[in-house]
This record gives sequence, C-alpha cells and structure tokens, in this order.
Amino acid sequence: MPMAPTAAPAIIDVPALASLISLLGKRGYEVIGPTVRDAAVVYDVIEKLEDLPAGWTDEQDAGRYRLSRNGSPELFAYTIQAHGCKRYLHPPEVLVFEGRSQDGDFRIAPPAPITTKHAFLGVRACDLAAIAVQDRVFLHDRYLERGYSVRRSNALIIAVNCARSSRTCFCKSMGTGPRARSGFDLCLTELVGDGRHVFVVETGSERGAQVLAELEHTQATEADMAAAEAAIAAAAQQTRSVATDGLKELLYESFEHSRWEKTAGRCFACGNCTLVCPTCFCTTIEESSDVAGGHAERWRKWDSCFNEQFSYIHGGSVRMSGRSRYRQWLTHKLGSWLDQFGTFGCIGCGRCITWCPAKIDITEEVAALSGVEGRNGQ
Repeated sequence: MPMAPTAAPAIIDVPALASLISLLGKRGYEVIGPTVRDAAVVYDVIEKLEDLPAGWTDEQDAGRYRLSRNGSPELFAYTIQAHGCKRYLHPPEVLVFEGRSQDGDFRIAPPAPITTKHAFLGVRACDLAAIAVQDRVFLHDRYLERGYSVRRSNALIIAVNCARSSRTCFCKSMGTGPRARSGFDLCLTELVGDGRHVFVVETGSERGAQVLAELEHTQATEADMAAAEAAIAAAAQQTRSVATDGLKELLYESFEHSRWEKTAGRCFACGNCTLVCPTCFCTTIEESSDVAGGHAERWRKWDSCFNEQFSYIHGGSVRMSGRSRYRQWLTHKLGSWLDQFGTFGCIGCGRCITWCPAKIDITEEVAALSGVEGRNGQ
C-alpha cells in the first residue's frame, strides 16, 4: 500500500498532466477522475485532460449543491464530488456466484476474476482517510474480503490537495485533511497565478516515483512549496467542526436524548447519507432465478441501516422507528466504530450534509447532544 512521501517534490505543467493520463492508460489502468455530467462534478472514467472540470467550482451547504463557472483555468477548483473511490473498490453490486442446470445437475460457478486496474485521479485527503477506514474493515479485520483486496492492490492513487473547503467540510476537526499526508502514490497541489499553471507533485510510493520519472518535470523550489502550503492553509478555514474528545462516551450516554426524536421527525429514512458516505460498508444478499429454474444468481448489494428490513432477525426488525435507525447510524459512525475498528467511521467530508434532502447536519446533531445546539448551523 502507498506510504508517506518518499522523494523531493517536483513540478509538472498542464501538458505533463495530460501525458500522465495517457501514460496510465498505456500502463493498463482505467483512469477514474472528476468530470462534469448532469450539472455536477462526478467521479467517472476519463480518457483525456479535456474531460477534467476546468473552470468549474461548486457551492455546497446543507441540502444544497450548485455547480458554477469561476473564470479560472483550474482543473480541481471544486471541493468534493458525491461519490468517490468506494464505488470502484467496494462496488454497489457484486456477483457472488451463479448456478446453471446442466445435464441433470445444478452447477455453481464463481464470478469471473477481477482484472481491471484503476488509477484514481483527484482523490482528496478525506477520501484517502476513507480508503484507510475501509482497508481496516475489509483487509485488516478477522476476515479478508478477497474482492476488495484484489481491487485495492490493482489501484493506483493520485491525490490532489484541497485549496478551498465548502461549507459542509469538517475534515480538519476529524484530523483527515485538507492536506494529504499518506495513502497515495502521487499527490498534486495545483498552483495558478503569475502566468503559471503548474502542479507541485509529491511521491508516496516507488510505483508513484516510477510514473513521475516518465513525465517532464523539474524540482520544486522553496517558493513553489510556500505557495502550495498557502493554498492548503486556505482550505483549513472551515465553517463546521466536530469536537471529538469524549465523543464516543457522549453518544453512549445520550441513548435516550430527546434530540433523536426531534431529528427523526425530519428524517425521510431515504439512506442518502449512507449511499454517499465513503466509509459505510453494509450490504445485503439478493438471490434470483429464471422461471424455468435453470439459472440462478446470488448478488451482494449495498444496504443501509435506514432500511427497516436491515435489522430484521427471526420475529421481525429490531429498529422499527426512524428514531432508532438514525441513532444507530450516528452512534455507530462516531462511537461504536471506535470500539470495532479503533477509528471513527466519519472522515469529515460533509457529503451526508450536502446530500440530505431534509438538511440534517451531523455536526449540528453532535453539537445538540453536547448541549451547544446552533454552533454549526445557519
């Protein structure tokens, strides 16, 4: 897995970034990066530099997302897209096996081997932290998730440091950003000004160093590094925050707090927060067969703890109310996840705030439970 930076920072220009995308394709990678589609920045396959969201920026707040032009040539001026690497490392649907009737027997066949290699371009610091969280769940727990392991080992990660934060970001208080410190093969910091458009490049692995060696680059100067640090420092000015000291104990002690009922009155139990969350990993199993019974499939699909059937055991569901389901999600994310995996299940990306149709704000909920309601709200 990628480690911390290993060599002196370099400088590449925009044509070299275009060469990087081409080079990764020649090396057999499917490049996944930010691009504009349906009035939003999405994370999808890109094939050339022109696919990147040049000159686009976003406005995010509770229940609000807007994309607009900013008149700049910047390629990474947006903050964060709805979905990140999880859709590729832990896909929404995975075929577990299929069975077919053949010569009087019903034979089970495993899915085809995973061969696709992904190069993720534009991964933010919070999403690097999210990948580390899922690594802990899928790779370093009692049982190895083999599909995730293969996809993860096939992945090359090119991070981009943030130069601005949206109103929903709170990575600083979670200790996950805005600077990328580890978990990448290459990390870029975009600099635009004084007639220059360049990227400071840090290498985080030998594989990343090999890729950089094939690109036109120069050594970064002290002025370049100072400009990069200033850009990242600007992103550290964030509107929202979460006080993490004693947070697990606070949530455990607030089991019967009246806030849960108040929030449940607004929550649609739609599961948007879990779908956009880069660390949520819950799944269900679905099986189907054709009418003749000659072919059957078993699929693993994303599920959500906001689904009433998610907690079903013999006799019925354990969490029948919206109150209990919202409490379970937040308490697990910021409390019992620590007991299970030794880290928070939240990385401060703010996606659950932006994409909640009821404008429920996880930072405001924590503040209310601690007795300081209104701290992070409007």
